Amino acid sequence: MLSIRKYEPKDKENVRFACLNSEGGGMPAELCEFILHIFCDYYVEQEPENTFVLDDDGKAVGYIFCAENFDKFKPVYDAQYAPLIAHLGEDNIKWAAEAYDLHAKYRDTYPAHLHIDLLPQYQRMGWGGKLINTLFEHLRSKGIKGVMLTAGTGNTVGGSFYQKYGFEQLEILGTDVAYGMKL
Repeated sequence: MLSIRKYEPKDKENVRFACLNSEGGGMPAELCEFILHIFCDYYVEQEPENTFVLDDDGKAVGYIFCAENFDKFKPVYDAQYAPLIAHLGEDNIKWAAEAYDLHAKYRDTYPAHLHIDLLPQYQRMGWGGKLINTLFEHLRSKGIKGVMLTAGTGNTVGGSFYQKYGFEQLEILGTDVAYGMKL
């Protein structure tokens, strides 16, 4: 039976698996390491209270997580997570350094930012919207005034999904599109 629940430490490896396999998987090991350090581990390690999972009989098969305050997130990210990919080369170091530039630009209006992923067999069933609603309710209860995310310009399915749930497109910068929603 599928349900949404709060993240628990036992979910970490399944959340990491969903992060790497929401688009089918098959990425090189270097890219997997990069994605986990830059777009996943901070959230489950530093802000697990802002993480919800889609549970299938005790196993996390999708998630939504967020940093509720960019100004709290960025120094920890820079000090503890970005350095973990230093051995992956200059291009990846540059990518990691720029990954949250749009978030920095919009942090006053949208202090929180999120990431969401579901394994392919759980997509297009309404669970993504339920995860978003769960997180938004949680953020509103904490008095968070806005949330944003970025997606690749080629991710038109994701862009349509975000706009369907009320996000407005804020800006396109290079290969990233910023979406925001006031809560």
